[in-house]
Amino acid sequence: MKIKYIACLIGLVLLGSCDDFLEEEPLSELSSDQFFSEPDHAFSAVNSLYRTGAPSMTDGGVYSGTPLMLGAYMSGFFTNEYAGQELHVSNTQQLTLNGENIGGYLQDRWRELYLGISRANNAIRYIPETPELNDAQRNQLLAEAKFFRAFAYYYLVRWFGPVPLTTEPYESIEDLYLERSSIADVYGLIESDLTEALAQGNLPKLSMVDNGKRVTSGAVASLLAEVYLTMSGNPLNADRYSEAASLAQKIINGEYGSYALTQHDEAGGSVDFENSAYNKIRKGDASAIEHIYVKEYDPEIGTAVYPRYSYPVALASEVLYDITNGAYQPSSQFLDFYNPDEDLRAQERQYFHSTYLPTGQTFATAPFVWHDDTAIFETANSGKDFAMYSYADVLLIAAEAVAMSSGVNADAVDYLAQVRSRAYWMQDSATISAELSGLGTDAFVEEVWKERHRELVFEFKNWFDIVRTGQFPVADAPGTISFVNAVGHTTEQGKQIEQKHLLLPLPGPELQRNPALGTENNGY
Repeated sequence: MKIKYIACLIGLVLLGSCDDFLEEEPLSELSSDQFFSEPDHAFSAVNSLYRTGAPSMTDGGVYSGTPLMLGAYMSGFFTNEYAGQELHVSNTQQLTLNGENIGGYLQDRWRELYLGISRANNAIRYIPETPELNDAQRNQLLAEAKFFRAFAYYYLVRWFGPVPLTTEPYESIEDLYLERSSIADVYGLIESDLTEALAQGNLPKLSMVDNGKRVTSGAVASLLAEVYLTMSGNPLNADRYSEAASLAQKIINGEYGSYALTQHDEAGGSVDFENSAYNKIRKGDASAIEHIYVKEYDPEIGTAVYPRYSYPVALASEVLYDITNGAYQPSSQFLDFYNPDEDLRAQERQYFHSTYLPTGQTFATAPFVWHDDTAIFETANSGKDFAMYSYADVLLIAAEAVAMSSGVNADAVDYLAQVRSRAYWMQDSATISAELSGLGTDAFVEEVWKERHRELVFEFKNWFDIVRTGQFPVADAPGTISFVNAVGHTTEQGKQIEQKHLLLPLPGPELQRNPALGTENNGY
């Protein structure tokens, strides 16, 4: 059964006599002690988190793109046809961003993430007191709430660095303005929330697709594995590779559900391009075997904007949508990350496309993975889910973390080779494994980074990887990537990355609202 993303069930309080107007209960909403008075209230409180906070970072408008595209714009690897109109795009691309010229946009992201945290705090505080919940329900709901609180803080700390840390509901004006907590403290809460959710929630060990689109133990473990990988890099450099490796390997070994890479269909002894793994995933909704955490969309509740990004503005007249926009158009240098002859992801109508088949009209390269036949040509309304964590991501987390903690062993090689072999469809997998086995740790890890930039481009991991590794990918030739220090590098937009650009500026409106944040604004 699909989650319908009910923000909450608001009931009207029955009218009665009241001698003191000031003590009258509100008629349009329920206070916390009223709201958590039956099991449905607790479920509604947690259901709201599936569209609030971190999950809302995948939402966007046809012109603006989505919040998770900000890093792609900063890297210079992606553009938006409406960059001139959408100032958050142009200022991030040109690295002229600050807390004022994109302050309103950043304030919206800050507000959305803290709204998710506030709702999670409310749920975590009151679910234990909700009558008639059994232990299994209570543990499940608390685990889901902690997952979403951790997820929201994970975006905040990677974007803004030190941020205010709060774990209690806002029920008075006391402590309304909080100082920024250290990055280490924020990660401490993220880790404790996710470890508790994994250990105490008894969440199902199956895919979200098979769990009514609710969070599973695999989703929690995947997020936590990535958190450990991120903590191991900049700015913490905490060396949590062994924990990242352990969790990712447990997922791979089936301890949190059965996952696998989707495989290509074959025709005539070769890969059927129309039914490659990438197209099979594109044509379906969420994949039960490959997608570990998905953001659910539904045509009747919350529609996906991504099909609009699969064609540029010039093609709007050819599709059913009133407007399309190349909001995530890759640069020529980014496309050069892929070997044009050997990498299936680089072939037309796999990851990307640049030709409108009915007329043969060509256009600037756009994402084909978001092309939705039904929405584009029949309904102008897409309900396809969005994959935020995939099994390929887990394999690459494991490959890097194992290599960094235990060396380039057979497991690390196998995990990377699985992803690369699917892409390099004409190469023998044994040959790929043999080549990787001969690499030292540093060289092997760079091969993992290359594959992360290629494979996870539509999960928006590229800029986060640049920040945590401090290394910027450069295409020396089509299919060949080397790495240079990110700070000091000049992007394809001709702009030099400075240390301050590894974080976003705090929103100007938030600095004015909350004087406790101080005056230092991440170097901006």
